[in-house]
Amino acid sequence: MLNAFYDKISATSTVPVVVISVALMLLAGFLGTRITKLLKLPNVTAYILVGILLGPYCLDLVPAYVSEGMDFISDIALAFIAFSVGEYFRFSVLRRNGGKTAVITLFEALLASLLVFVITYWALGFYRMGEGVGLAFSLILAALASATAPASTMMTIRQTGAKGDFVNTLFGVVALDDVVSLLAYSVAVSVAGAAMGEAFSAGDILLPIAFNLMMIALGVAFGFLLKVLMAKRSTDNRLIVSVAFLFALCGVGAAVDVSPLLACMAMGTVYINVSGDDKLFKQLNYFSPPILLLFFVKSGIGFDLRALVSTTTLSVGVPLLAVGVLYFFVRLVGKYVGAFAGCAVVKKPKSVRNYLGMALAPQAGVAIGLAALGARVLGGEIGSMLQTIILSSSILYELAGPALAKLSLYLSGSYGREQEGEEAPEGAPAEPKKRPTREEEVAALQERLKEIQKEISVKEYARSPEEEAFLEATEGAETSAGAEYNRRKFINKR
Repeated sequence: MLNAFYDKISATSTVPVVVISVALMLLAGFLGTRITKLLKLPNVTAYILVGILLGPYCLDLVPAYVSEGMDFISDIALAFIAFSVGEYFRFSVLRRNGGKTAVITLFEALLASLLVFVITYWALGFYRMGEGVGLAFSLILAALASATAPASTMMTIRQTGAKGDFVNTLFGVVALDDVVSLLAYSVAVSVAGAAMGEAFSAGDILLPIAFNLMMIALGVAFGFLLKVLMAKRSTDNRLIVSVAFLFALCGVGAAVDVSPLLACMAMGTVYINVSGDDKLFKQLNYFSPPILLLFFVKSGIGFDLRALVSTTTLSVGVPLLAVGVLYFFVRLVGKYVGAFAGCAVVKKPKSVRNYLGMALAPQAGVAIGLAALGARVLGGEIGSMLQTIILSSSILYELAGPALAKLSLYLSGSYGREQEGEEAPEGAPAEPKKRPTREEEVAALQERLKEIQKEISVKEYARSPEEEAFLEATEGAETSAGAEYNRRKFINKR
């Protein structure tokens, strides 16, 4: 019925169909979150499932040409995600704990990638696929295995109020994880493109690497320029300038056929370190939800449901469903064993070493976006298969991830037990904590209020020029009233 309606209104122009389809995607995504909220699941899960329902293999409510014409959404959504990741790379924090966190991240990310590559390329026999397709597919899928979605884990931490060494380590690992996955993906795509080409040369690998370095340098330059342009700007203009810079990086990356993710992350990292301004990241977080919703719903629309449940096999005789199931479990094993080994190397306590890998299960966001970009490199049926595996496993990871994260937080003692850093030695009885008196609590609260008053500038938080003008007028009135009061007081003394 809806397709007939689309045909009628698109007789002269496709604009109405595109606009109505986008509105349908937004509303359906919102309604989907009402259900997942009751089930205490992440919004990403709702968006992907809604996309599958709207797609060609279920209700077919979004025309194929609309979905195909929204490829640019992937680049823009990932630019926002990558820029927000840069907020976590404060040099002061990295200098303090960066070494140990980097070691743990390298172990868990690279071991997961290595195991996935071995299973797909050698155990499943993808090396038998001709023209380098099997190598390209295995490399890109292995690179995607290193990525972790921090959203589910962060949400669980906020809900439980967990804290301690385990949580601090987890924050650092999930932030660095995306950096490792982006670097691994860039290398994998370069090698994959060369493997599928007719002629192989060193330039096929060196040229993309040079373009990536150029994009990173451009992101660093944009970070410094953004700091200069953000000074004394209104809220609206801050948002306009920052979005323009992100779009510009996306455009340059598309022109040289390189992902803009590293450049956007570099811009976010430079900006937070040279300005210390985290309010811009909060502004973009308020602006980006519709874009991210469209990105995930569009990914769900592209989900090849028939290929996943089909009994047909790949050219190597392996059903796609079997590849997806193996990917799901092998990546989990790689994350857990890698995190365990990394923590052992840097001598983290057992409470961190034994349970950190469980909290690294979720995979969405960056992985789904990179899968969309990887599908372009592979092209055709193989590219569609890559997206199908990542999307299906991401749904499972988002279903199981919050539960595993909560269990790891509880078992590590980050909430519900004695907090990390305050544990008694093994075998020793825990000493009861002394509760502060009411006078001590009031004194501590007063001190904290004084600190907050020193930090907060009311003018700094004004959200519009009108508010700023009002505040300036108010301050002027207060100053005038104060001066008049002091003048009268002086006269009375005389």
